[in-house]
Amino acid sequence: MAETLLRVEGLRTYFYTWAGVVKAVDGVSLHVNKGETLGIVGESGSGKTVTALSIMRIVPAPGKIIEGKIEFQRKNLLAESDEEMRKLRGREIGYIFQDPTSTLDPVYTVGEQLSEVLVRHQNLDKKSAMDRAVELLRIVEIPDPEIRINQYPHQLSGGTKQRIAIARAICCSPSLLLADEPTTALDVTIQAQILETLKGLKDRFNMSMVLITHDMGIVAETCDRVVILYAGQVYETGTTEQVFENPKHPYTEALLTSVPHLALKRERLSVIQGNIPNLIEPPSGCRFHPRCKYAQQICIDKVPELEPMEEGHLAACHFARELKLKSPVTS
Repeated sequence: MAETLLRVEGLRTYFYTWAGVVKAVDGVSLHVNKGETLGIVGESGSGKTVTALSIMRIVPAPGKIIEGKIEFQRKNLLAESDEEMRKLRGREIGYIFQDPTSTLDPVYTVGEQLSEVLVRHQNLDKKSAMDRAVELLRIVEIPDPEIRINQYPHQLSGGTKQRIAIARAICCSPSLLLADEPTTALDVTIQAQILETLKGLKDRFNMSMVLITHDMGIVAETCDRVVILYAGQVYETGTTEQVFENPKHPYTEALLTSVPHLALKRERLSVIQGNIPNLIEPPSGCRFHPRCKYAQQICIDKVPELEPMEEGHLAACHFARELKLKSPVTS
C-alpha cells in the first residue's frame, strides 16, 4: 500500500472581507502519496490556490484557516510554530507560484535569488551557493546558465522565468512540490516543455507533486490521481483513469467535455453555462445545482456527501450511481 506523504482533512479557509465572509475553502479533504502526482482541477475561484497556500500556511490577509488538519510527514502543520514553518518551506515543501514575474525580485540577479535560498536552508557559503545555482539552471534546461545567473528578471522571457521559479522551488530537493498553474500565460510549445521538465525533476529527485490547473488535458498527461474542486469543495476524486473513463459528477463531465479531443471530432466544444457562485452566500444543497442540467429538488435541499463509487473513487452527487455521464475517453 502506498505511503501517504500529505493528508488534508476538513480544511476550511475563509476570507473576512467588508462584504462578508468568503468561504474560499470549505471542508476540503485530500491526500498525496509518496512519489505520485496529484492534480487539483477546477475553474478560477474553485479554491485550488487557497488550498495550496493553506498547506504552506501563507494565506494572505484577510484570509484565515479556521478549521481542519494538514499533516505532512506525520506532522500537523497547523500546530507548528512560525519558525518551524519557515524552515519547512523551501527545504521540505517547494512552491511554484502562478506568476513568476511577480515572485522574482526585479532588483536582484537570478544568482542572488537562488543562492539566498541555498545559504538559508543548506548552510552553503556564497560561492558554493552560486555554483549550485548554476547547476540548478542547467538541471532545469536553461541554456548558458553562467550568463543567466548574472541577469535580472526583466531580461528574461516568460518561459525562462518559469524555469528559474522551478529551480528555486527544487533547489533543496523537497519531498513535496506544489505547482500552481505552472504553464499559465506561456505558449503551447513552452507549456509542453515546462511539463516535461517537471515530470523529469519529479523522477530525478523522487518527489511527490501537486499540480494545480484548470486544464484536464494537462491532468491526463501528467497526474496519477485527480481532485475536482468546485466552489471550495471536493466534488470528485480518484485515479486519473477512473475520473476520465467513468466520471461520476456532472461538473467533472462538464470539465471533460470542454477539452479538445481528436477522437471525438467535435466541431464545437461544450461550454459550462453560468459562473462560480458567490462564496459569501453559496447556493443551498449542491453548490453546482444552478448550473447542472441534471439537478432536481434534492440537489437544492440537501448537501451531497462524498461517497465511494469504487475503490479510491469518490463523488459528491445524489445521482452519482444513476447518471450515465459522458467521457471523451469512452465516447
